[in-house]
Amino acid sequence: MASREIVVAELPQHGEPVVGALSDLVRRLVDPFRTVSPPEPRPATGFFTDTTVCIGCKACEVACKEWNLLPADGLHWTGNSYDNTDELSATSWRHVKFIEQIGEPTSDVPLAEATAAFSLERLLHEPKDGRWLMMSDVCKHCVAAPCQQACPTGAIIHTEFESVFIQPDICNGCSSCVSACPFGVVTRSSLDGHSHKCTLCYDRQRDGLVPACAKACPTQSIQFGPVDELRERARARVRELHRRGVAEAYLYGDVSTASYSELNSFYLLVDRPAIYGLPDDPVDPRIFMKGDYARAIGSGVAAIATLLAAIWLGGI
Repeated sequence: MASREIVVAELPQHGEPVVGALSDLVRRLVDPFRTVSPPEPRPATGFFTDTTVCIGCKACEVACKEWNLLPADGLHWTGNSYDNTDELSATSWRHVKFIEQIGEPTSDVPLAEATAAFSLERLLHEPKDGRWLMMSDVCKHCVAAPCQQACPTGAIIHTEFESVFIQPDICNGCSSCVSACPFGVVTRSSLDGHSHKCTLCYDRQRDGLVPACAKACPTQSIQFGPVDELRERARARVRELHRRGVAEAYLYGDVSTASYSELNSFYLLVDRPAIYGLPDDPVDPRIFMKGDYARAIGSGVAAIATLLAAIWLGGI
């Protein structure tokens, strides 16, 4: 354990003071109406995930579950390569994806011809061209988060570190955030009925610690720190890969697009986003709201005008 973690672990632990039943009742009635000053803003932090050095060890998944006390999802194989997690969920806030690109037909060979030429003997004795793509997926902690915009109770907030955090005690389980997220990150739990996702280890950050997943990653595929520094580091990594002949390397989510904001958890990829299960061009549903409001107002005005016209003509 790092020295900083030892120091934090040795700090005295203080629970809630023991009070009488009447005092406890008064506190519960008064506390919701007290005004609390928000924490001072801190530099935005996030993740830079370099998929080119991910080895698929799933140490990040294990560390995330252990630190956040998330239940196991079962040990059954999904049938999708070497994976038993399948996807992000209310109980899996980290998911290592395995994309197997081995023995696939090239684009210039017809699929029927490639399938006919394939055999088990060929698979065992001929060299196989291809590669494994691996990516540790997590909440993107969007700068302009659709889940936060869609939440009707204010349960989803940006913390002082600019990470997106769901307050489960305020969440009413409506699942508006689930449908708003274009990345399929937020999920409603069947255990408590609330929505859950990665918190970017908010509790660890407040104590000056690195998130559990980044701490456990043995290859530094998951890098944590101030977002501005991560973006510069990521761009330097892309330039290095280009010099080494990996021409297809690029960053996903490091800058905003016409339809979506930049991501505080962004990726270095070497294939199309759809190959990794990411939308090629994510869209924030809110950008269409102005048009929806205009159409709603126009329809209302037209309905009122029609009603008035019918009353006036009927009176004549």
